[in-house]
Formats: sequence, C-alpha cells, structure tokens
Amino acid sequence: MAVKVRKKSAGNAVRRGVVVRDTNETRIAIDLKIEGKGQYMVSTGIRFFDHMLELFTRHGAFDLELTCKGDLDVDQHHTVEDVGIALGEAFDRALGDKRGILRAGYFVMPMDETLAIAAVDLSGRAAHAVDTKVRTRLVGDLQTELVTDFFEGFARGARANVHVKTMYGRSNHHKIEAIFKAFARALRVACSRDRQLGEMLPSTKGLL
Repeated sequence: MAVKVRKKSAGNAVRRGVVVRDTNETRIAIDLKIEGKGQYMVSTGIRFFDHMLELFTRHGAFDLELTCKGDLDVDQHHTVEDVGIALGEAFDRALGDKRGILRAGYFVMPMDETLAIAAVDLSGRAAHAVDTKVRTRLVGDLQTELVTDFFEGFARGARANVHVKTMYGRSNHHKIEAIFKAFARALRVACSRDRQLGEMLPSTKGLL
C-alpha cells in the first residue's frame, strides 16, 4: 500500500534568518526563528542590553540565539548599533519576499507606572523615531542614549519604519523596558501571516 506524503505548504514553513556580521569593531552571530516559543541565548557583554533582547524575544514569541563580541573597551556604541543592524537583517532574511504578512503592527504597553507605544511597518524603507524620555546617562550598565542607535540600526537592517515612544513614567528602567516589550509585540503582529491575503504582497507597488 502506497503512503502519501503531504508536503508542507510554503505558508507553514518556519521562517528563519541567520546572520554573521564580522567587522573590525564587532563580531556578531544571529540565528532567529520567527515562529518560536520565546526561547533565547543572548550575550553582548552589556547585561542590561542582554535583558532587553531577552524580553524582546519572549514577548515577540521568537527564538533567538545572539552573540556579540564588541570593542567595549572603546565604547558601547558599536556593539549596540551593530546588534540592531544585524538583528534587523535577520528579520529581513527570515521574512523573504514578505508575501502574505500583515506588514504593519502596533502595541501599547503598560508597565506599572509607565506607558509606551510602538509601531512598525516592514515597508522596505528605513526610518525611525525614538523618544524614551530617559534623562539619566546609564540604566544598569547600558548607556541610555544608545537605545536610539539600536532602533535606528534595526530599521536600517530590516528596511522598516520603527517608531517607539514612552508616553509617561517615573522609572527609567521601566521606560526602556516598556519600549522593548511594545516593540516586540508590534513586530510580532507585523510579521504575522494574514490568511485573508494568502500569498499576496501587502503593497500596491509590487515590491517591498
């Protein structure tokens, strides 16, 4: 008796992006699965930054393995920016031609006394707007001005519009954490497959 093997449709395939970025300033390796379970192994040498990437992975329901060895003896800038770029590239590769995805997503994230919003459009064009309302130089061991550099880098790598903003809050820790959580959930929506679209490209241009 012959056994029929049912092939998985492309729409059910696990979307994965692997990136190796090696420069004179940073060495980064990323393995990303969009259809994940929020599992992570992250190491950048900046513990608070690791924490943000871990909760980003959990709230986005992605799977992420990420290591970065950067020139932290110089500054944190290269590490944070390059991780943003490489992570954005991993999403761009995992999404392929972006057929059948929702493309855009947003989320409003409360975290105790803090409220943050994020909106993402996987438009094929890089743009960013970041307002953390953080005025201290450090949160944990992270230079807070570099949060903007991370999101700018991600927007470049993913070819996406990324807008994140803290509406209000007291704790600087919460302000940054709420932004990363909101961003993860907005991106999760944007990457989601749209049954109504099927394999249609979510653009009238014919290209993303």
